[in-house]
Amino acid sequence: MAHSITFKSRVAIIAGRFSYWFLHTFMKGGSSLPGKIARRIDPDVLQALGRDYDVVIVTGTNGKTLTTNLITKVLNQKYQEVLTNPTGSNMMQGIITAFLAKGKHGKRRLAVLEVDEANVLPVSQYLTPKAYVMTNIFRDQMDRYGEFYTTYEKILAGIRLHPTATIIANGDAPIFSSRELPNPWRYYGFALSENQNDDQVAPPNTDGVLCPVCEHILHYHGMTYSNLGSFFCPHCGFKRPALAHAVTSVSDLTPTSSAFAIDGRDLTLGIGGMYNVYNALAAYSVGAEFGVSADAVAKAFAYDEKVFGRQEEINVDGKTVTLILVKNPVGLNEVLAMIQRQPDHFGLGVLLNANYADGTDTSWIWDGNFEQLVESGRATTYLVGGERYKDIAFRMTVAGVDNLIEKPDLGDVINQVKQMPEDHVYLLATYTAVLQLRKKLADGGYIKQGF
Repeated sequence: MAHSITFKSRVAIIAGRFSYWFLHTFMKGGSSLPGKIARRIDPDVLQALGRDYDVVIVTGTNGKTLTTNLITKVLNQKYQEVLTNPTGSNMMQGIITAFLAKGKHGKRRLAVLEVDEANVLPVSQYLTPKAYVMTNIFRDQMDRYGEFYTTYEKILAGIRLHPTATIIANGDAPIFSSRELPNPWRYYGFALSENQNDDQVAPPNTDGVLCPVCEHILHYHGMTYSNLGSFFCPHCGFKRPALAHAVTSVSDLTPTSSAFAIDGRDLTLGIGGMYNVYNALAAYSVGAEFGVSADAVAKAFAYDEKVFGRQEEINVDGKTVTLILVKNPVGLNEVLAMIQRQPDHFGLGVLLNANYADGTDTSWIWDGNFEQLVESGRATTYLVGGERYKDIAFRMTVAGVDNLIEKPDLGDVINQVKQMPEDHVYLLATYTAVLQLRKKLADGGYIKQGF
């Protein structure tokens, strides 16, 4: 039942919408400040803003932004308008801003929201989730979340408030089927031609390889990456749950495209990486839950629109620059594996910050497979920058990089990129470094201002 809007909420909404209008009219953007202003006036303003919405919450360590974007495109095939937070501003103030950006209306609508793992509980206290989508949980921002079992408990605290909401979860991640909840569950995963007689284990440095039931080492009939795959525990019998939807084949993976089949239906996506096939599978699963046909999903996937900071291609004076967000070892290693599929030699820049939104602990870079990249010889020029450039410079030197270019200032990074001999440069950057670099690129006229 929709609650009446209080006078305090009305004032907060008016102030928030005015600040949003002012920032986007005169300051070229603002994805969180309007929400911060509105919440300062009324801490409960999200309840008023979201009272007419059914909500899909997307959370997890990696893939939230692209998964949210793909789900929105899929649901737009059936629903006229779907509210979302496309810039990845996924904490409370950013989510409030997403609602402030929409005008008044009087009918029930749908929202697809990327939500930071630690914000699932407060967001769930104010909104009415119809579904929770969980991508994966890996070691990430240890200063904020702790170990990934702690992260999962933060998510579950929000889900427990809505026992009838459908949970659409990555069934290849052992952690997601390890807790009993009354909610209806839909699992998705990879069902390639793994041999049920195969018995393999994950590499020893992989997180989450212990059975969450009995703490013995998990075994696999088939693996995709990290601890994801067709797992089973030979000690207690815990195993991957039945999949409602599955990737049944992967025919081609390049740094800029993916061709695969879900439930036997051939699909393509204009973005590379095995990890992004998982994101597409999550979106497909949500579409199926909301009655979107496979043909409509294929049409949604056909839109060749890069998401903010996620393999975003930028033309810098005729040179192709691909900007990719990295924030933890698993994501970093998947990106490094992906760019090594590039047929031509390329330049590589790594931009490292350690602010609150990035995670203040930079030790995760030591789990990156930079040695493998150096040995491959695919990257021929290396560049480091950002506020913690010394940390990443040391890591690259240990990996065997010679003649490393160091440019702490991101404006200097752009100028250096122009001078690189390669036609294609990949820039891997942490979250605040992505924001800072995009502002520099916007100031130079290479991309549009704002988000």
